[in-house]
Amino acid sequence: MARSEGGARGGCSPGRDRGFVTAEAAVVLPVLVAFTMVLVWAVLAASAQIRCVDAARAGARAVARQEPRGAAIDAAQDAAPPGARVEIGREGDLVRVTVRARSVGPGPLGVDLSAQAVAAAEETAGES
Repeated sequence: MARSEGGARGGCSPGRDRGFVTAEAAVVLPVLVAFTMVLVWAVLAASAQIRCVDAARAGARAVARQEPRGAAIDAAQDAAPPGARVEIGREGDLVRVTVRARSVGPGPLGVDLSAQAVAAAEETAGES
């Protein structure tokens, strides 16, 4: 039987494979860094959305308890992400608070976020 010159490696000598590891690392490392950055951005955006929801609920509770409008806006903005806008409206016995914010991120990666909460207004007890 004749033996092939390269054996199982198909004719490649061990010294010729050294460059492949460097080339693969040069491609894989930037992809891993980009993937990690996308994950961090997604976590920050999700966190900001949760803060918007919490802020809308806090504002709606404050308005429903008949607190002054300024105090309700302050309660919502304390829980909201920086730069958030708070809108308060009333529809009959319901109060509606909307919180809008922009998530962190350069240019098109910044996402507009919003949350809305509705609560029943608590009227003063004992009125005749």
